[in-house]
Amino acid sequence: MNQEQIKKSLLAIADAPLEFSVILSGKKSSKVNGIYKTDTREIVLHNRNFSGDSTGENLLIYTAIHEYAHHLHACARGGTLSARAHTCEFWAIFHELLEKAEEKKIYKNVFLNNDASGNGNSDSLKLEKLTALIKRRFLEENGSLLKEFGKLLLNANDLCEKIGGRFEDYVNRILGIPMLAAQTAIKTYQYDLDTRVGVDNMRYLAGIRNEDDRADAEKALLTGKSPDSVKNSLKNKNLSALTQTEDDQKLRLQKEKTRLERTIITLSRRLEEVEEELEKLHF
Repeated sequence: MNQEQIKKSLLAIADAPLEFSVILSGKKSSKVNGIYKTDTREIVLHNRNFSGDSTGENLLIYTAIHEYAHHLHACARGGTLSARAHTCEFWAIFHELLEKAEEKKIYKNVFLNNDASGNGNSDSLKLEKLTALIKRRFLEENGSLLKEFGKLLLNANDLCEKIGGRFEDYVNRILGIPMLAAQTAIKTYQYDLDTRVGVDNMRYLAGIRNEDDRADAEKALLTGKSPDSVKNSLKNKNLSALTQTEDDQKLRLQKEKTRLERTIITLSRRLEEVEEELEKLHF
């Protein structure tokens, strides 16, 4: 692909508010595959880093999309970028561009689209099996452990109250863990979070107070959205909430009412569990 073809492909993915140029350096770099120059709005690609076959071309367009995400990020910020370019907002833009590029068949997601023949397919199947193993053995199982940990901590909290001890003292000095970590684990159990999203995402979800927002975020993660995309989406949603109309506020209050009713049901179930445990202790 030449410079004009790459630029045409990028514009086909998403239009840019400000003009930019694509430059093939004709060089090989051991440090980076590409760079975005904010002052001149240039996307420089070190094309000799890529092979001339379809695999190399796919990686080249991936790099171009990455640098284009920097350009669009700069456009959204008035043409400038902060010293920390790879922010959550940037990754959200980049991942959205990749999804659009895949839909338009400009970029091929090699993790999902396997050819029916060749050695590449064999490696793809190996990676697919390895991915399933990682998700099952480490993401989901560790998530289950965190959730079970939260349940046991909740039980410990009840017992601390019965013997006249402070739960935070138990957590800090007996278990030797930060109170925030304990509270987060408890929330993963109370909110009944899906363990398939993994420990890190469960901790993020546990920090979302609004039940509807938390449910939407969990659903997005389970459907394959990146954590940065989910976080940025929730951030934008909260910003737009500041300018809600009266009808929007009414809808929000109705949703909050539903959430509170669900919380009452959850707490009632927990109360029943505690009462059952107390009855067992009497024997």
